[in-house]
Amino acid sequence: MRILHTSDWHIGRTFHGVDLLADQACSLAAMAELVAAERVDVVVVPGDVYDRSIPSADAIAVCNRGFEAMRAAGATIVATSGNHDSPTRLGALGSFAAAGGLHLRTTIAEVARPVVLADAHGEVACYGIPYLEPDITRAELGVPQARSHAEILDAAMRRIRDDLAGRAGTRSVVLAHAFVVGGEATGSERSIAVGGVETVPLRAFDGIDYVALGHLHSPQTLSESVRYSGSPLPYSFGERSHRKAVWIVDLEADGLGEVRRVELPVVRGLSQLAGTLDELLTEPEFAAAENDYVAATLTDHARPVDALRKLRGRFPHAVHVEWVRPEGNPELRYRERVQGRRDIEIAHSFLSDVRGEPSGGELRWVERALAAAVREPERESTAVEGLFAEPGTTELTA
Repeated sequence: MRILHTSDWHIGRTFHGVDLLADQACSLAAMAELVAAERVDVVVVPGDVYDRSIPSADAIAVCNRGFEAMRAAGATIVATSGNHDSPTRLGALGSFAAAGGLHLRTTIAEVARPVVLADAHGEVACYGIPYLEPDITRAELGVPQARSHAEILDAAMRRIRDDLAGRAGTRSVVLAHAFVVGGEATGSERSIAVGGVETVPLRAFDGIDYVALGHLHSPQTLSESVRYSGSPLPYSFGERSHRKAVWIVDLEADGLGEVRRVELPVVRGLSQLAGTLDELLTEPEFAAAENDYVAATLTDHARPVDALRKLRGRFPHAVHVEWVRPEGNPELRYRERVQGRRDIEIAHSFLSDVRGEPSGGELRWVERALAAAVREPERESTAVEGLFAEPGTTELTA
């Protein structure tokens, strides 16, 4: 039996405010083509199908088209809910969807009810463990004292092993959405630490022929039979060096056979650029990033006005701009920076920090303003002193 392992689609996610649905549709279409080319029997998706618990109508449409394309390419699909998904919404009409080859596992009651498939060597039981929040699921799993994800996952795996024990000779696949010890986060994942310690040990999956993990966004091999596929698209600039992929897993008569990494096509690259605004807009060395999502660090001495709009003239998919003064940003220790300095020196530093070196004319305006500010308190002080002077000593006696 041939399995394609993918996860963390996050359909409906935005990237620095930019809608990614078109990119996600391209990625799912590429996976459907891979299903056909590799003659995949089963696609497994261990969680975070959607990015939000209440996905938009457009996100649902993109996801459904992806499922339909993979099914049309010849694969049965098994999917679970992740920490971004709503188990209830994702699992709605699950029994009806199963009739069409889409099997959804989103509840604790379904943990030990596998999707049973068959090939020339016999049966394969695919168990789906949705994301399990300890505070919500410990009572239903029969472990009311459990506080950590490890304890909760152990309880779920006991149910799976009990069921598997009654299926002599059946090969096993487990889908789980969890943070397994040894995995490395990319920074674009949402923490699942609420409700206890978030990591679970690798040994929790001992005895399973293949474990398809979801939650972490880069492809990772924790053991020969326990792997993360990662997300099909990068969801942060920290993932710009990652090459997104899926795992093609072959189950032989006696269990796990070959596992191959197949890289997915790059829908749109990510580039981080640095230079003055003029350099970024004109230098040929930046031409390769013109169709990428771009994060730019501007090094102009003065903060450029309307920089993002101008950058999009050359880089239509620029999504983020920050300004870093070339000499570095001074530390914000105000008392140390102003101690012993004249007012005009402090004002000069402020203007330089905020908008660049002030001109001579600007400094003269500042000097006049400071002088006026000094004279004004002196006049106020004189008037106040007059109010409290002894009778007969000022003109107030009139």
